[in-house]
Formats: sequence, C-alpha cells, structure tokens
Amino acid sequence: MAAVRAAGILSRFSKSRYSLFTGHTCRNLSVSSAVMTRTHVSYEVKDDVAVVRINDPTSKVNTLSVQMQTEMTEVMSEIWANDAVRSAVLISSKPGCFIAGADINMIQACKSDAEVSGLSQEGQKMFEKIEKSPIPIVAAINGSCLGGGLEFAVACQYRVATKSRKTVLGTPEVLLGLLPGAGGTQRLPKMVGIPSAFDMMLTGRNIRADKAKKMGLVHQLVDPLGPGLKSPEDRTIEYLEEVAVGYAKDIANKKIKLTKKKGMMEKVQDYVMGFPFVRQQVYKTVKGKVMKQSKGLYPAPLKIIECVQAGLEQGAESGYLAESQNFGKLAMTSESQALIGLYHGQVTCKKNRFGVPERAVKNLAILGAGLMGAGVAQVTVDKGIHTILKDTTVEGLSRGQQQVYKGLNDKTKKRAITSFERDSVLSNLTGQLDYSGFEKVDMVIEAVFEDLAIKHRVLQEVEAVTSPHCIFATNTSALPIKDIAAVSKRPDKVVGMHYFSPVDKMQLLEIITTETTSKDTTAAAVAVGLKQGKITTSFGFPVGAATLSDEVGIDVAAHVAEDLGRAFGSRFGGGNVEVLKTMVEQGFKGRKSGKGCYVYEAGVKEKNVNPGAEEILAKFKIAAPPTVSSDSDVQYRLVSRFVNEAVLCLQEGILGNPVEGDIGAVFGLGFPPCLGGPFRFVDSFGADKLVALMRRFEDVYGNHFTPCQLLLDHAKDPSRRFHQ
Repeated sequence: MAAVRAAGILSRFSKSRYSLFTGHTCRNLSVSSAVMTRTHVSYEVKDDVAVVRINDPTSKVNTLSVQMQTEMTEVMSEIWANDAVRSAVLISSKPGCFIAGADINMIQACKSDAEVSGLSQEGQKMFEKIEKSPIPIVAAINGSCLGGGLEFAVACQYRVATKSRKTVLGTPEVLLGLLPGAGGTQRLPKMVGIPSAFDMMLTGRNIRADKAKKMGLVHQLVDPLGPGLKSPEDRTIEYLEEVAVGYAKDIANKKIKLTKKKGMMEKVQDYVMGFPFVRQQVYKTVKGKVMKQSKGLYPAPLKIIECVQAGLEQGAESGYLAESQNFGKLAMTSESQALIGLYHGQVTCKKNRFGVPERAVKNLAILGAGLMGAGVAQVTVDKGIHTILKDTTVEGLSRGQQQVYKGLNDKTKKRAITSFERDSVLSNLTGQLDYSGFEKVDMVIEAVFEDLAIKHRVLQEVEAVTSPHCIFATNTSALPIKDIAAVSKRPDKVVGMHYFSPVDKMQLLEIITTETTSKDTTAAAVAVGLKQGKITTSFGFPVGAATLSDEVGIDVAAHVAEDLGRAFGSRFGGGNVEVLKTMVEQGFKGRKSGKGCYVYEAGVKEKNVNPGAEEILAKFKIAAPPTVSSDSDVQYRLVSRFVNEAVLCLQEGILGNPVEGDIGAVFGLGFPPCLGGPFRFVDSFGADKLVALMRRFEDVYGNHFTPCQLLLDHAKDPSRRFHQ
C-alpha cells in the first residue's frame, strides 16, 4: 500500500459552532478571544481575496481534527461577514500535505451507528455551505488531498493543484471499511462521471494531479516551482498561492466561468448515462466485479454503490440520507473495526523502537539475483542506497537486473516517476559475478537457495572479504538463523531479514535475531527495513493452499516442509512431505514447470486440476474423514493451526504484542484483512469456540491441533482479549 490514510468525514460540532459556520449575515465583527488563540487556521486579505492557510502545528500532516474544524468555522464566518472580500483561497502551509483526511478516533469514539450517522449528516451540511458560498472559494492543492480533504476541495467552486509527485487526490475510505461520508458519494459521480467515481471510491487508489485534471477533478495544474524557478520547496507554496489568488480574482471578476465547456467524449458519456437502463447495467456490472473480487466479505463497496444509485435514481435528498445512514452502519461493522485496527497497527509498527545504529548502512550488497534478491535490490536502490547485486551466472544476473529495471520502468509508464528519475535510481545498482567492492559494504543480504550448506559457504566467503563492521543478513524463510550463524566468526553481526514476495509490493519485513545477535546489528537491520518502506478465498485469503504451493514451487515447499519438520517436530507436522517429493520427481513443480496441483497453459486463463497430482493423492490415500471434511472444516483446519501458531509466538515472546502479529499475518502472509489478523480474529470469533473446533480436529489428527496454553487461558476467561 502507498502510505495508509485516515477516512474522511467532518467531526461533530456543537450547535453554537455550527451557527458560526452558517451565520455570514453579520457585519463589522470585532476580534474575539478565539481569534487570538487560533493555532491551526489563519487568514489574511490580499486586495479583495481572503487567503485561508491551514497548518496543524502538532503533526506532519493536516487532518480535519476538531480543532482544525472549529477554527475553520470561525474563519469562514468572518470572511463571509466581510463585504470587502469577493473571493477566497484555501491553501495548506505544509509542503507535502493539503488535508490528508480526518482523525479516525472520532469515529471510534461513537457508541452507535446513529451517532456516526450524525457525524456524517453534520459534515454534509457544512460542505453544503461551502458549496453554496456567496463568494467563490479556490482550493489550492499541494500534497495529499484525501478523504475528507478531497470532499472539502470538491465542495469548493474551483480547484488548482501542483504537478508535484507528492500531490495525490483520492477517497481511501473503502480501505477502512467505510465510504465517503460528507457528500462524496453524491458529488463525485456528477463531477467526474459515474464510471470514474466508482473507480475512485471502490479502489481507494491515489490519483496524480495530471490524471485528476483529465478527469475534471481539478480545473488547473500549476508547475511545482513556478516557470523557470530554481527555489526551495517552500517556494512551491508561495507560487501556488500567487496563482490561486489570480484565479480567485478572475472568477470574481467573471473572467473565468465556473461552468466548464464539455468536450465531445464527455457529452457522449453524459448522453449515454442519461438512459436509465444504461445506468442499471453499470450498477449490475460494478456489483458483479465487486462480488468477484471481495467474495462478499467486505460490505463497504456494496454500500458505496447503493449510495450512488440512490442519489442518481431517487434524487439528492435520498442520496445524502443513504450516505449518512450507510456510513453509520459500516462504522459499526467488525470488518471496518478490523481494518481500522490494521491502520493503527501499521502506524505503530512503522515506529522504530530499536534505536539508531552506530553506523548507517550506506553501501549494501545482495547475494542472489533471483526473484527475492532482485526485489530487495529494487526497494533498496529506490531509497538512494548504493547496492551491489551479485549472482553466480551471467544469465541469472541479467534476469535480476532486468527485473529491477522493469519494476522502476513500470513506475515511469504510470508517470509516478520520470525516465530521468528512473535512470538516476538505477545508477545506484552495480551487477557483478565476484566479490569485488565488498570491502566497502556495510551490510550483505543473502537470498540464495534454501540449503544450509550453501548458506554456510556464502557466509564464510563474505566474512573473508568484508570489513569487521559488516552485517550479514539472511533472507531464509525456513532455516533457523542460529544454525546459519554457527559457522560465523562474527555471530553478533548475523541477523535474519526475511522479505515477502513480491518485495516491492509486500510491506512486511521479518527481523529474526539469535542469542548472539547484537543490539546494534538489530537496530541497523530495522533501520534499513524502514528506509526500504517496510513495516515490520472464500474465507478471505488471496489464494488457496494449492495455488500458493504452485506459485512458490512444489520443490521449494517440499524443502521448507522438511526443514521445518526437523526444526520444530510435531508442531509443524501432520502433512506427508513424501506427497510433495513424489510430485517433484514426476516434474510437477508448480507454475514454473507448467504442472503442479493445477495445469498451466499459455494463453489459458482458467486452470484445471492436474490429473497426475490427483493420482498421487489417491496413491497416498490423502482424504479427510467424513466428520471433518466439509468446506468449513477444511477452512478452519487450516486457519486454526495458523492462529494457534501466532498465539504461541506471542506466548513464547517471539512477538512483542498482538498488533505485531496481526500486521505480520495480514501484510506478510495474506491473512484476510477483513478479519484484522489472527489475534483480532480470536477476539471476534471467540477463543472458546476456536478451542472447541481444535479439540474436534485433535481427536482425528492428533496433537498438531492441540491449542497452546495462552489460547486455552483466553478460552477459559471470556473477559480476556488481545485487543481491548
């Protein structure tokens, strides 16, 4: 995920505050004590334009906090009361943020859906006042304009945005199990068209300024630094303000018409969407796609469609009512609470609690240019770290370098970066087949094959050519780190850095230490991970177990199963590794060989079960007893062991807290986000119910399903919860 954003609605105002917002008939107001104590919103009048500046001094970003909204209410009342003001500009004083949304805590503080609906209704009314302002308001956008921030901007009469890379617009509420609750579901379809509005609200993705201009979301684009200027970033805001003030004056003087002249394509779309049967088909198609992708596990997308449909088919009053009511209902769902919990967990896990290392990692080397090694290289060079990518063959090295280039070039195609920026990033990467230059690196990350002998060999080779301060990090997913460190001359410098595939998209990095790993080594590994941007199917998983095995590789799965079995015994037992080994012997290695659990054919989207794999299962008599063979049983057999292992990790102190476990499971292992992670799942499902299920499975399969003690403790005491 790009950075996670707060959902956007306005928070609760008292009636007296709201009356200030609506009372723009007063004249000659004196300066009140409230004006003297404003800290978040200020304004000045330039000629006949009121320039309203927002800046939260307590945060790196602006959010629609209670304080921000209170002061904005007072400021707008004064501006509307001033006969000398003919237009206004709304701008942020923060270089990288317009308004990033609202504080989620205000939603969580509500006790009922009616209370949350009240927040939405008040927000709708306030933005209606902005929309019907007696003077034109220009929103000058630089940086993130998300959630309630975008709803605020959309309610203004005119929008200008900088072409800065930091400028993004979007409605991320769906990512928190919510919907735009301050008029967004009603204004956006009319502003950008039904298809584009659905795309924005149902995906929550960020939109860059140039695309926003083409969509009609903003009216004008502004050069980040002004024409021909070479100035610090703060100059961008100054220039944006100058341009926005000019537009505000021109609008007030009727030199700019607020009614946009539509192009031919827009006219055609409006004409087509004017037919009720066309709109009905759009709703049906969008619902079908949502159900296919979400499997019906996420209620927010369907409620968004419902709100848009209500407004377009039954009128604005019905649309706004549906929006506020559905917003309240969604806020009380377990899905929204789980997703909001994950958001808070991400924020927590991005904070470095391990301290600053004595020596910053400025030069890094990666051993192995395969899928993982090249992925690590991409996220490393992208952050300006000089990186050596080493492989043993020219072919392997070439594939790895090409993977790095493709990852960065995809960003260029999407206009996230320029070709010059792509090439500048690539200049940090050096590909080679030997250890030359390793004496200068501060850290080596190995991503070679999962074989202890191979890892021992490369560790010894690395220590022979690197300086004493160099850290050796292993990306192993199955081998114990202490076993790898056993041959090291500097075991205090050995640490596990387990990345998840694809590295450039998965946010999780697992840091694994041994008893001999030094605190400074751990701090350095965490620092590198944070710089790289990491944090430390019908049930909701992205793919099933068979598909996952095919994607990873049956040969890899067999190897990992043997290693984990040797390391943990019955804790990781229960399956028959000989099934996997037999599949490998017959050439069924998964997608890479064309056959695994399924058959993969070029140009064929649907995959069929591999008959050869079915024969192997029949040979080994792999079948579940009827008492535990329903679809639900199969799901809970897999999930219960997953959850039990997570709880056991907390019990053994491997996890620092439940939040770390939930974040790791969701962002690293594909645990369903709608469930919030294994610990939040236990809280909502019930530890007693989960233990009862596991006892059923234990009777059939043995101690592989024995609940751990901490889970049993929670089952015995219903008041115990992992998340309070």
